[in-house]
Amino acid sequence: MMNKRISFILGFIALGLGLSSYVSAQQTYTSFTPGKIWKDDKGVHINAHGGGIVEHKGVYYWFGEHKIEGEKGNSAQVGVHCYSSKDLYNWKDEGIALPVSDDLTSDIAKGCILERPKVVYNKKTKKFVMWFHLELLGKGYAAARSGVAVADRPTGPYTFIKSYRPNPGKMPFYATGTAENDKVNCQQPANKSDGFFCRDFPGGQMARDMTVFVDDDGKAYHVFSSEENFTLHLAELTPDYLGHTGKFIRIYVGQQTEAPALFKKNGVYYMIGSGCTGWAPNPARWFKANTIWGPWTYMGNPCQGEGAKLTYGGQSTHVLPVPGKKGEFIFMADKWTPKNAIDGRYLWLPIKFEQDKISINWADEWDLSVFKK
Repeated sequence: MMNKRISFILGFIALGLGLSSYVSAQQTYTSFTPGKIWKDDKGVHINAHGGGIVEHKGVYYWFGEHKIEGEKGNSAQVGVHCYSSKDLYNWKDEGIALPVSDDLTSDIAKGCILERPKVVYNKKTKKFVMWFHLELLGKGYAAARSGVAVADRPTGPYTFIKSYRPNPGKMPFYATGTAENDKVNCQQPANKSDGFFCRDFPGGQMARDMTVFVDDDGKAYHVFSSEENFTLHLAELTPDYLGHTGKFIRIYVGQQTEAPALFKKNGVYYMIGSGCTGWAPNPARWFKANTIWGPWTYMGNPCQGEGAKLTYGGQSTHVLPVPGKKGEFIFMADKWTPKNAIDGRYLWLPIKFEQDKISINWADEWDLSVFKK
């Protein structure tokens, strides 16, 4: 009996050592391999789709949609997942930052559609603010709302505050000298997109695919697909980042742009987005402007080479400034797998600049050394 007990104890210790060895032997990454399985510190494929990244005190926090297996994973069954990293290659699972609610009357009830979560840090309030596209449970894509949540720490937990359609009863901002023909006229809408804008004017504008951008002066902007996805809106957020001021512009009216990702270099504003083809990939598109309020100029497809016409199978979600390499950026995209949502992959690629023109090329594997010091 004693021998058996000793054997059991030794076996248990060996098992423990084995588990420890397994954990410590988890793959350490030193490069990016777009489209491949990308494991976290627990050996599990990173589950942060349609996401974005915020840096705080030298640590990067990646937030995204937590997916489950099958088509059911296209709805929010768990919530927003958070990961942390100091090198962008290796990510620690920080758990669910914003869980969906078991209360079916909640705006973020389990089974709702909660997409493209983006977190920014407010230096004045010292709060972390999360915005996301929200569709209410059982309503399909009819709600077209923006949701906002807040936390004291980057990893959360985040407290859901509200969801709504932005800027009810507000007309767009127009730069001085804008021709009257270029302004919305709700007495006589000039096109289908204007018609959708005027229809939604009293209750607020539709808000789907989105991002949040914080400028050098600390002002934050919410960019989202609106008007039945026909037009992008760029809207100023309040100083606490928890609401809209009512000042906004329309970008690329009537051209069906989604998946916006905004960034800035040398005083020039850039934005990458996509067309609207459901889960299927399409050509990326990019825009630039000399001021946040535009005019924004359509510049074509930034992708080059084989696969460029389909953005290498992906869709933009975020553009990340490279740590320690001022003026260098990483294009982040998702490769969606709607039949088995959990198997979505991540396409991270370097953005190249020639003066104020950008381009993106495919690479099977690359690392941060591609950027000049």
